[in-house]
Amino acid sequence: MRKLNKKALKTYFFIFVMLLSFFVFLTACSKNKTVETMSNVRNDLEVHFMDVGQADAIFIKKGQNTMLIDAGNNEDADWVVNYLKNQGIKKIDYVIGTHPHEDHIGGLDAVINSFDIGKVYMPKVTHTSKTFKDVIHAVKNKGLKISNPVVGSKIALGDAKGVILAPNSDKYKDYNNYSIVLKLTYGNTSFLFTGDAEGLSEKEMIDKGLNLSADVLKVGHHGSNSSTTLSFLNKVNPEYAVIMTGTDNDYGHPHKETMDKLKNKGIIVYRTDQNGTIVAISDGEHIKFNTNPGNYRIGRKSNTYVDEYGKGMIKGNINSKGERIYHMPDGAYYNKVKAEIWFKTEKEAKEAGFRKSKK
Repeated sequence: MRKLNKKALKTYFFIFVMLLSFFVFLTACSKNKTVETMSNVRNDLEVHFMDVGQADAIFIKKGQNTMLIDAGNNEDADWVVNYLKNQGIKKIDYVIGTHPHEDHIGGLDAVINSFDIGKVYMPKVTHTSKTFKDVIHAVKNKGLKISNPVVGSKIALGDAKGVILAPNSDKYKDYNNYSIVLKLTYGNTSFLFTGDAEGLSEKEMIDKGLNLSADVLKVGHHGSNSSTTLSFLNKVNPEYAVIMTGTDNDYGHPHKETMDKLKNKGIIVYRTDQNGTIVAISDGEHIKFNTNPGNYRIGRKSNTYVDEYGKGMIKGNINSKGERIYHMPDGAYYNKVKAEIWFKTEKEAKEAGFRKSKK
């Protein structure tokens, strides 16, 4: 009887140990699953369209990998630097200055001076402005080199994949068309960042047959009618559009022509002049925003006259008497005179020494 009890006790002890081991195993599995879920949350793609008024500054984070596209005006430098520091950022893997205009690279020198920088991309063009020289000086002081964009080249931001789509020519008359255009894809979601690329650059991308489709379009040139041609918008076919523009800016951005196209296609619009800083988060399948959409309200009445490719539509003509006269598209002689030069605004025409036609 005593021997039987000992055997039973051994059996019960063995069963107890097995159950305890199984319980510990289940607990460990449960913890691993929790860690994996938290890790997935941290790995969402974050795109911050920073509110720098009439300028561009876009911060992108994927896990520990970071990218900055433009950095606002000179006066935005401290704000941009502090915004990034508040995100806990110490290193920026990729810095892209889309083109040399002050409203895009104004704060770039301060960013380069304040953070550990991996690689700097800028288009192959120079500018005589102090702003541009400040950026070049900061790059050199940091021992960095500028990489020029090559269409088709890839940029990996963690497991998000970027590809450069523009510029596609070596020389342009307008600095805006030197803008670096980048498409970033994470899972089944994608973003298209266009800088100030205008109709000419958009046409080049279309003619090359590049894959422009994206869920989110950062609207080119602050919503100007010199960008976002209908053919380009049809190719991108976005669900969302983000416009980075300042309230009551001098250019009347966003223009009516652009807002009409977005509205007619039912594209949901977010805009920094109405929403402030806009943060889009993608889990690879869905995109969420930190704010409600804006509306299709236009800026002040546009005084810019361009066709869908960004070419000026005001004719500058020199008549037989040597008079320099410009003709508006609705003018009586517009279709009768030859254009020696084209202008986008009446201000440009007047500065070039032309007077307005009396009819």
